[in-house]
Amino acid sequence: MSEKMDEVQYIDHLTRLLNERDYPSLMNELRDDNEVDIALFVETLPDDETAFVFRMLPKEICAEVFAHLESDTQRRVIEAFTDEETTNMLDQLFVDDAVDFLEEMPANMVSRLLRLTNPDKRRIINRYLQYPEDSAGSIMTAEYTRLKRDMTVAQAITHLRTFGEDRETIYTCYVTDDQRFLEGVISVKAILLANDHEKIGDIMEPDVISVHTGMDREETVRLFHKYNFLAIPVVDLENRLVGIVTIDDAVDVMQEETTEDFEKMAAMAPSEKPYLKTSFWEHGLHRIPWLFILMVSGMINGQILEKNEAAFLAYPLLVSFIPMLTDTGGNVGSQSSTLMIRGMTLGEIKFSDFFKVVFKESATSLLMGIALSAVNFLRVYLVYKDFTSALVLALAMSATIFMAAILGGILPLVAKKLKIDPAIMAAPLITTIVDAAALIIYFFIATSLLPM
Repeated sequence: MSEKMDEVQYIDHLTRLLNERDYPSLMNELRDDNEVDIALFVETLPDDETAFVFRMLPKEICAEVFAHLESDTQRRVIEAFTDEETTNMLDQLFVDDAVDFLEEMPANMVSRLLRLTNPDKRRIINRYLQYPEDSAGSIMTAEYTRLKRDMTVAQAITHLRTFGEDRETIYTCYVTDDQRFLEGVISVKAILLANDHEKIGDIMEPDVISVHTGMDREETVRLFHKYNFLAIPVVDLENRLVGIVTIDDAVDVMQEETTEDFEKMAAMAPSEKPYLKTSFWEHGLHRIPWLFILMVSGMINGQILEKNEAAFLAYPLLVSFIPMLTDTGGNVGSQSSTLMIRGMTLGEIKFSDFFKVVFKESATSLLMGIALSAVNFLRVYLVYKDFTSALVLALAMSATIFMAAILGGILPLVAKKLKIDPAIMAAPLITTIVDAAALIIYFFIATSLLPM
C-alpha cells in the first residue's frame, strides 16, 4: 500500500483494476504490496472472485496472505482450489498457521486437508491439534532454529544460511543435545558478534526461561510482557524442546483475550466472529442470557423497595436520593473491579494479595466517602433544612461507597480463585449487586434514625 493511500483508497484502487480487467496492473500491484494489505483487499471480494484473485498472487507470498485471512474466507479459497493447489498451499504454511486454520474448519474439510498434507507435516499438525485450546502447545510453532553446543560460530552461521528460510524466526536460536533436551539460548546478534572459532556452548545463555506445553496461553503471553521476548521455547515434561511461541502469536492471543474480556465485562457471551459478520440472531443469543440474569437480579431491588414502602410514605424525600445513591455505589464498584481485573490480567495482583486489596480499597473508600458524604450532607441540609435526612443520606453514602469498593476489589479475586473468569465480575454484575446492597443499607439507616 502506498504511503499516500489509505486503506479505503487502496481497496478501491485494486477493485477498479479488477473490474476493468486490468489483470497485468493488478498482478504488479499485488506483487509489491504487503501481505496484510492484500488480505484486507481479498476480504472485500465476493465469493466468485476470491479464489480468482488469490490465484494471481506470487507463490512466495500466498501462504502469508492466506494466514491473514478470516476463517470464512480461507474456507472459500480452499473449497475453490484443486487438490494440487491445496497441497502446495499447506506445504507453504507454517505449522502454527496451519493448525489455527484447521481448528476453524468443519470436520469433513479437515479430513481432506490432512490427507493432502505431506506425512511429516501431518504428524506434527495432528500432535498440535491434541493440545488444549488455551494452552501454550496450541499456539506454538515447530519452525524454530536449533543449534548444538559443540558447533563453532562459523558452523552456526552456515546452518542459519542453509535452513533459516524455512524457519518462522531466526532472531533467537535454541541449543539442544541429540535428544532435544533444551540446554541454552543464543541470539543471532551474539553469534554475529562472536569470533568464528568460538563454540556456541561457550557463548550461549544457559539459564533459559521456557514454558510447558500445557501452560495457559495467557500466562505465556505475560512472559512476553515481563521479559520483552521475541519468542519463548516450549518444552514437554522431560524438558525436551517441542516448539516456540513467537511474538506475533502472542499479540494475537492478547487481542483475542482482551476482546473476550471486554465482551464479558459488558455482560455478553464471547463471540469469535467480527461484529459485521455476526448475524442479528447470534448477537441476540449472546446477549439475552446475561440480560435475563441481570433482569432477575434487578427484581430484587423492586422487592426491597416494596418492603420499605412505609418509609416512603412517612418521608417521601427519601425516594429522590435513591438514584444518586445506587449510581454512585455502582460507579465505585465498577472502578474497583476494573482496576482489579486489569491488575490480575497483567499479573500484578494475585489472590495472595487479598488482604492488601481489602486494606487499600478500605482506605480509598473512606477518603471518597468522606468527600462525597460531606457534599451531600451540606446540600440536603441547606436545601431542605432537615438535619436528620441529611445525616441519613451522608451515612448511607459513606457505607455504600465502602461496601462497593470492597466488593469491587475482592469479587474478581474470589472469581479467579474459583476458576471463574474475573471479567465476569465487571460493571453490569457488580452494579446489580451493589444496587441491592446499597438499598438495604440505605433503608436500614433510615429506619434506624427516622421515626416511622
